[in-house]
Amino acid sequence: MSKAINQISDSDERSILDSISKWLQKDVAPYVMEMEHDDVYPHEMVEQMKEFGLFGATISPEYGGLGLSASTYAKIVMMIAEEWMSLSGIFNSHLMMATIVEKYGTTFQKEYWLPKFVTGEIRGGLALTEASAGTDLSGIRTRADKSGERYVINGTKTWISNGIEGGAVALLVKTDVAATPARKGMSMFIAPKVDPDTSRTYSGYQTGKKLEKLGYKGIDSSELMFDDYELDAQRHLVGGKEGRGFYMAVGGLELGRINIAARSCGISRRALREATAYSQTRETFGQPISQHQAIQLKLGEMATRTRASELLTQDAARAYDVGERCDMEAGMAKYFSSESAVENALDAMRIHGGYGYSKEYPIERLYREAPLMCIGEGTNEMQRIIIARQQIERNPV
Repeated sequence: MSKAINQISDSDERSILDSISKWLQKDVAPYVMEMEHDDVYPHEMVEQMKEFGLFGATISPEYGGLGLSASTYAKIVMMIAEEWMSLSGIFNSHLMMATIVEKYGTTFQKEYWLPKFVTGEIRGGLALTEASAGTDLSGIRTRADKSGERYVINGTKTWISNGIEGGAVALLVKTDVAATPARKGMSMFIAPKVDPDTSRTYSGYQTGKKLEKLGYKGIDSSELMFDDYELDAQRHLVGGKEGRGFYMAVGGLELGRINIAARSCGISRRALREATAYSQTRETFGQPISQHQAIQLKLGEMATRTRASELLTQDAARAYDVGERCDMEAGMAKYFSSESAVENALDAMRIHGGYGYSKEYPIERLYREAPLMCIGEGTNEMQRIIIARQQIERNPV
């Protein structure tokens, strides 16, 4: 089903982007380097993002959200990722969870969960990955066994964004371990740490330690363990029926891949901006290095990759907004933009020379952030397979 999109005017969009730009310069930029290197969770910035309504950015106005189009949302993500990519991950993971509820949940579930998601009262993410199951979701082992009107869940998820600081996840489990193919036996639950009605902490929901990462600092990633964790069907089984979880996960990942593409655009933009500025101030052989052909070749490639990434991302966002199938478009945007971010970050480091390798400059952070974009929300190897399959399906002989 399609969701209601709040079609804002160009002037309203510019106003939103301008407000976020001013916030980034005043309340984010001065603190990024220290918080990134110390791997500090940005509690104050999260509260500010709540005030902007970012935790309800794509949720329909009828539930209190902004109902922004994916096109506007992608522009916001690009802007934030250009300053600090980790911030965009905090609300993107959350919005994938919300998208699953809004697209597939029952009327009761939408009215119950979405207003809580909008305000950030409950923040969360998507819990799909397991130690032996990443891109291949059919390999998950976490299971939910029905007991009367409740389900008892056991299993472990890993690399879950917002796993520590968040309050809930969209949890993919197997409700029929014998189903063939395996995807038909998967179901999706909204799994909170604390019961919103009683404020009771679920004893069967345990958070593991914070996982250390090369980049993507600030945002928490962790294991989640479920040990006889009990949920009721009415509130928690998304859609009220078993066997649809795989398709819900795929539906949520469409927005997630557009977000990854937008984040990648932000990294590429920042790398290009830093490299362009530095090349005009650093001199060798009596002239700025921007006058050397070798540097110009790199800048030309970086600028072209950045613009192509932006256009592919916009293309995928438009398809998503009009309700078209967009796994091919989102896959193209995610694949090309993330690979471009890696190349731009490396080229920016080469242009900066030794300074690019220093923690005093943002280049080394971009260099650490970019590779995750090639892995998150489905590896780029899988994206190419998806693109090829769609190319064949859409162009039969």
